[in-house]
Amino acid sequence: MENFLLQATLYLGAALLTVPVAVRLGLGSVLGYLIAGIVIGPVLGWVGSETTELQHFAEFGVVMMLFLIGLELDPKALWAMRAKLINLGGLQIVLSAGLISAGGLVLGLPWQTAVAVGLILSLSSTAIVLQTLAEKGLMNSNGGRSAFSVLLTQDIAVIPMLALLPLLAIAHGGDAAHHGEDAHHATMSLVEGLPAWGVTLVTLGAVAAVVLVGVFLIRPLFYFVNGAHLRELHTAFALLIVVGIAVLMTLVGLSPALGTFLAGVVLANSEFRHQLESDIEPFKGLLLGLFFITVGAGVNFGVLFGNPASILGLTFGLIFVKWLVLFIIGRMFGMPGKDAMLFRLSLAQAGEFGFVLISFAIQQSVLDNALAETLLLVVALSMLFTPVLFIAYDQISKRQKDETSGPKADEIDEQSGIIIAGIGRFGQMVNRMMRTAGHQTTVLDKDLEVIKLMRKFGFKGFFGDPTRPDVLHAAGIETCRVLVVALDDKHAAVELVKYARRVRPDLHIVARAADRVHVYELFAAGANDIVREMFDSSLRAGRYVLENLGLSDFEAHEFERLFFKEDRRVLRELAELWDPNVPVSENKAYIERATALNAELETNLVSQVQQKAKDADQA
Repeated sequence: MENFLLQATLYLGAALLTVPVAVRLGLGSVLGYLIAGIVIGPVLGWVGSETTELQHFAEFGVVMMLFLIGLELDPKALWAMRAKLINLGGLQIVLSAGLISAGGLVLGLPWQTAVAVGLILSLSSTAIVLQTLAEKGLMNSNGGRSAFSVLLTQDIAVIPMLALLPLLAIAHGGDAAHHGEDAHHATMSLVEGLPAWGVTLVTLGAVAAVVLVGVFLIRPLFYFVNGAHLRELHTAFALLIVVGIAVLMTLVGLSPALGTFLAGVVLANSEFRHQLESDIEPFKGLLLGLFFITVGAGVNFGVLFGNPASILGLTFGLIFVKWLVLFIIGRMFGMPGKDAMLFRLSLAQAGEFGFVLISFAIQQSVLDNALAETLLLVVALSMLFTPVLFIAYDQISKRQKDETSGPKADEIDEQSGIIIAGIGRFGQMVNRMMRTAGHQTTVLDKDLEVIKLMRKFGFKGFFGDPTRPDVLHAAGIETCRVLVVALDDKHAAVELVKYARRVRPDLHIVARAADRVHVYELFAAGANDIVREMFDSSLRAGRYVLENLGLSDFEAHEFERLFFKEDRRVLRELAELWDPNVPVSENKAYIERATALNAELETNLVSQVQQKAKDADQA
């Protein structure tokens, strides 16, 4: 117990000392954790053999991270990504594994060993890359999404790799074989001793069980646990989901990370998704940090200093080969400059699943201990260099102008009192109305084809991204009177409103909203007038229904007007209670006030309609 407490103090203390310094220096938290591990491990020797065992425990942080990623992806989104998963991810694995295997053959490895090494080193670090992309706000960039697609494909590819490695076994002597046999018998398995068809059935059954439990069992269990009104039980339930699925996947020989990712996707549309995220997030962060520390602590500088040229040459050779493969893929799919650079630099390392596959390969007599020791060091060093590559990306991107796959933005040679950002169906109607009323407008849109079509019909517009500050300033954001935000991208619309309000506190901003939550976001960002895109047309449809039910044109029109007025009042009041960090279903103050306001809305409408009818009769 005392030894455990001492080790916990060392790991936590090292992290608290190095990570804040690394973040303040712009190095990122991942490099801070890696440095902490190097300091307490190889440099000071405060931790030793327990690091390997601790690393297996810390790898559970990766499992939790994949579960949280799955919660953010509903099945429709995953299906929409299929092209990137197959094309980007599949090509990266095949080309990287092929080139690395060829390099192994050149270095004199047997073909079975060379193929195994190629498969192991073709994987990249999901933990480091996603953590760093999230910290730097690059996850939603085109390069970040492409990198995520490749990482997801790699995580899925671990399954066939685990199935293929035993077929590449080479006898390396009795000790290795005996070690693999002991490990084999020490591991619980539901598929041990089964024929191939039996293994397939059990594996498919386990995957089906995860889906069925996620769809039919977890929801009633959550409501049952929620009945106790104890936060710690919510946390225990969230951990039980992740741990239970990880155990099941391990018993059938599948990747625990893939199993929990699948569970996350199944639960992505559930009403308690945000609760699961908030319960798991702290554990994920701590375990990932611990995992990075163990990677740093596990760097064997004895092997490195024994043959530094060879080890560093293999590490940089691996980074170059993967960079070259990613460069080719980026060119094939037409990625623009900054996105392509992020795509290449973020994935040019080996990954944490390399440790798992190397250990498994030793057990299966695919690799001997000496080669495995070298590979472990190459994997660790390549991961250690990854934060440095991200720093290089930051420095290069600051000097590099934003590029797009299309032509450069237009030079805006005229300004007006009205800027219309986005010229889809909504923006077109606003623009036509302003022009008809005799007002000049400055139209901005990043879709060149739309701008060309406008020009054919005699309307002038400028090609350029309205969310870019330089485009906005060229359009006259400092002097215009009204900004109309009509972008299809909800997130981009909110960010544009925030920027415009920060630059021009006095500017009147009219924004289109997709739904109620988007209304609240735009209201919080600083929009003055917010128009729900379907609201007005729905009101007109409702008025037609009332007319066909027997109301006069005047009565239906008056009811429409009153409903519009009252709904706007209700919406503004609810916007004050909306909290972006709390799901609407869990915001008690919002729900209570919304319920009360709905009742008030009906009462007010009825009383006002009756009063109008009474006044009309008296007249």
